[in-house]
Amino acid sequence: MITTRGSEALAEALKALKTNSTLATLDLNGNSIGENGAQVLGEALKTNSTLATLDLTSSSIGDNGAQALGEALKTNSTLATLNLQNNSIGDNGAQALGEALKTNSTLATLYLYNNSIRENGAQALGEALKTNSTLATLDLTNNSIGENGAQALGEALKTNSTLATLDLTSNSIGDDGAQALGEALKTNSTLATFDLFNNSIGDNGAQALGEALKTNSTLVTLNLAKNSIWYKGLLVFSDALKTNTTLAALDLENNLIQPKIVKAFSEALKSKSTLVTLDLTCSLIENNGTQALGEALRTNSTLTTLYLAGNLIDGSGVQALADALKMNSTLSTLDLQNNSTGDGGAQALAGALKINSTLTTLDLWRNSIGENGAQVLAEALETNRGLTTLYLQNNSIGDNGALALSQALRTNSSLTTLDLWGNSIGDNGAEALAEALTRNSTLTTLYLQNNSIGDNGAQELFQGLQINSTLRILDLSQNLVTYKGAMILCEVSHICLVGTQIRINRPFQL
Repeated sequence: MITTRGSEALAEALKALKTNSTLATLDLNGNSIGENGAQVLGEALKTNSTLATLDLTSSSIGDNGAQALGEALKTNSTLATLNLQNNSIGDNGAQALGEALKTNSTLATLYLYNNSIRENGAQALGEALKTNSTLATLDLTNNSIGENGAQALGEALKTNSTLATLDLTSNSIGDDGAQALGEALKTNSTLATFDLFNNSIGDNGAQALGEALKTNSTLVTLNLAKNSIWYKGLLVFSDALKTNTTLAALDLENNLIQPKIVKAFSEALKSKSTLVTLDLTCSLIENNGTQALGEALRTNSTLTTLYLAGNLIDGSGVQALADALKMNSTLSTLDLQNNSTGDGGAQALAGALKINSTLTTLDLWRNSIGENGAQVLAEALETNRGLTTLYLQNNSIGDNGALALSQALRTNSSLTTLDLWGNSIGDNGAEALAEALTRNSTLTTLYLQNNSIGDNGAQELFQGLQINSTLRILDLSQNLVTYKGAMILCEVSHICLVGTQIRINRPFQL
């Protein structure tokens, strides 16, 4: 933060921008330049001919500062990116920026996150978008534009031909606002990324957006997480996916997706779906829904990332996914965090990993796989050559589980990241992992936070690191390592934080 003593120096520096002919990027993030500083900066921008990126995040410029910048944008011909996040510019500031956008022909990216902009400000921006031909990204996250503001932006999208990314996260647009935006999407031909996270659009709003997807041919990414969407809205979406040819990423996290809706989505995935990423986190799909997804994955050839965290899936549901992985050749990331996989589900996944060669990331955080689950996964890792990242945080695998994984690491040649956070691993487990490090040549990141490793374990890891030449990050935060153990590990690290958190970073060798 710039102090009062430094404000005069800042003012002089900003004035220098009037004649400077080289500076292209100016970052004042987190400095309280206030409205006066913004006004000085605005004057400089009227004549400056080189600055392309300006970041004024959290700079307390207020509506007066935004108005000064708006005046500058009417004549400035070089600024392409303007970040005004968290500045309380309000409707007055947004209106000033909207007026500027009607004539400005260079600004391509405008960030207005958390600025107390309501419907009047959104309406002004909407009017500008009807004629502006350069703005490609507009971020209005965490404002309060409401349904009227969304309707104004929807009208603009019907004629705008340049905006490619629009973020309306947390703006209380409701179902009426979503319906207006859905109508716009039927004719808009440029918007590729649309974020409507946390807007209470409900079934009616989702239905409107789903209907739009049946004809829209440009939208690639759509985020509808946390929107109270139920059966009717989701059913329209599942139908739209059967014919839509462009949507690649769909986020439906934290909506109430019943198993029968998952079946409808699964049928869409069996057809010529273009979806690459599907997020169904915390959607209560349960085992029946997982079984339907498993059936779809047997034939689907586009999906690469599937998020199913927090869905009350147990071993039988995981079994369906595992069976699909034996046949699927495209899925690369599977997130099963916070489910009830258990050692039975882990065994099913292990069987799949012995055959599957495309899955690269598997997340089993908090799945109660225990030492038996770790042992069967370890056995799979001895032959698997595709998996690069394995998250096993908080699974109670203990020393025996760590021992089994260590045995696998001696021969595995693909795994680069292994996360064993919170698994009750003690010095014996650490010793086994250290021994594995002397033979492994691919692992670069090993997370061992929140275990029960003491100085003896640290000593063993030190010995392993003396021989190993590939591990770059070893995290031993929240263990029982004392200052003595920390100092031992620091001998193999350029950076070592001593105390309750110990993190070893070793630079890449050229």
